[in-house]
Amino acid sequence: MLYAVAALLVLLLIFGPQAWVRSQMSRHAVARPDLPGTGGELARHLLDRFQLGAVAVETTEGGDHYDPEARVVRLSRDNHDGRSITAVAVAAHEVGHAIQHAEGSTLLAARSLLARTMGIVDKVAMTILITAPLVAAVTHLPALGLMQFGLAVALLGIGLVVHLVTLPLEFDASFGKALPILAGDGYLDRRDLPAARGVLRAAALTYVAGALIGLLNFLRLLRVIR
Repeated sequence: MLYAVAALLVLLLIFGPQAWVRSQMSRHAVARPDLPGTGGELARHLLDRFQLGAVAVETTEGGDHYDPEARVVRLSRDNHDGRSITAVAVAAHEVGHAIQHAEGSTLLAARSLLARTMGIVDKVAMTILITAPLVAAVTHLPALGLMQFGLAVALLGIGLVVHLVTLPLEFDASFGKALPILAGDGYLDRRDLPAARGVLRAAALTYVAGALIGLLNFLRLLRVIR
């Protein structure tokens, strides 16, 4: 019974934030013809306003994000072409990342660097992990195998670091950049601000679910190793 309760709590911890994020996004994605523009139009306007004309705006199937390497704000088709609170709030959030980039955010630079190396690091870590028993058997040095396990775990832990770096960036993009723009500069009526705040909170917390899943996988790996 205790294990069942623990399993249920873990499932709620992992999938609860994901479900809440999706509900917030869909709840405020209702078309609003009274809004002055689509998410894509707002993104283009804000980038030009902040003298970021070199940053492009594109549609994507890979989820809303700002690509600092290509200098592109990428929005899902619904948010790019949509005229809703979700569309404009998400667009402002991603423009917030472009503003961070223009301001020389060290956290954004660190996340970009870590993200670029994650694919290679994961492959190296798994190779070390898989070959550790073989190396220990061939060399007859169990300590060497343990060292390999430790190195693999440390490398895989870099993924958790990426998530930890990501969270403050996301909250700043939502509440340090996007919300003051939408609220203070009159892009949204004040009656729409609570909905926009909910969407921006969901946009910032999107990575929390990823961080929790990464942590769970990391702990599961440690359990297997032990």
